[in-house]
Amino acid sequence: GLFCNRTWDGWLCWDDTPAGRITAQNCPDYFPDFDPTERASKYCDETGNWFRHPESNRTWSNYTLCNSFTSEKLKMAFILYYMAIVGHALSITSLLISLAIFFYFKSLSCQRITLHKNLFFSYVLNSMFTIAHLIAVVPNPGLVKRDPVSCKVLQFFHQYMLGCNYFWMLCEGIYLHTLIVVAVFAEEQRLHWYYLLGWGFPLVPASIHAVARAKYFNDNCWMSVDTYLLYIVHGPVMAALLVNFFFLLNIVRVLVTKLRDTHRAESNMYMKAVRATLILVPLLGIQFVIIPWRPENRLAGEIYDYIMHILMHYQ
Repeated sequence: GLFCNRTWDGWLCWDDTPAGRITAQNCPDYFPDFDPTERASKYCDETGNWFRHPESNRTWSNYTLCNSFTSEKLKMAFILYYMAIVGHALSITSLLISLAIFFYFKSLSCQRITLHKNLFFSYVLNSMFTIAHLIAVVPNPGLVKRDPVSCKVLQFFHQYMLGCNYFWMLCEGIYLHTLIVVAVFAEEQRLHWYYLLGWGFPLVPASIHAVARAKYFNDNCWMSVDTYLLYIVHGPVMAALLVNFFFLLNIVRVLVTKLRDTHRAESNMYMKAVRATLILVPLLGIQFVIIPWRPENRLAGEIYDYIMHILMHYQ
């Protein structure tokens, strides 16, 4: 059948296109006012010729969407940027206050509070690395262009602390599960295994990601999210969340069974702890569950971005 021959219009290369079809591709990324996430298009008419603009009578590609919403997206990017900084700053402040309370009141010392301290400390470190990345790297294109090792080291620690956050949440779930389901209300557990899981294991996916990134997708400062290599870190995080959720469902099942037979004070105490953890799990992990389904619609996408930033940076 008829088709338009491949062509170069000065900005993009267009492949052979059947007659009567519109072909589209992402806008070029080498113009500062173009948005590479938008789409440029070109029409092949029914006679097998590229569309000509009626005013100039020259073949014409439609780049109007490439810069139609640039200013609005730039404004939104600034809002989300400062939302992230403020959110992490508030998180650091509230977490440090909580840690000070835990350390000051010796009566609060117990194994579960020790796990809380480590979880909170991991979030403090994660917020600090995130703020450092947002202030030192994101608004500094000159630094990104130079691509120093330091910004990649910062990204490595950011990914490592992300893993620590969720594996300390898993430690909380394992602790409750062992305490209630396995050990039948036994009080003491050996915490060195929790330290190994919470601080040690996340080094493995973070290190593998760093090596794979350097070898297969070595972009400047490792800022791009357009790579499946991120699943090296996000995969274990999702697995930790799913295992944790299974543990908590099993804990609730056991407690409901026990509460039918007895009204022991210990059961009520543990039930309160489970409720608190059940609230934390979806709050701390919901963004990884809904990330694959970002809406295509512009307004819905903006609402999604705001919700995601609140969940990720105001935890």
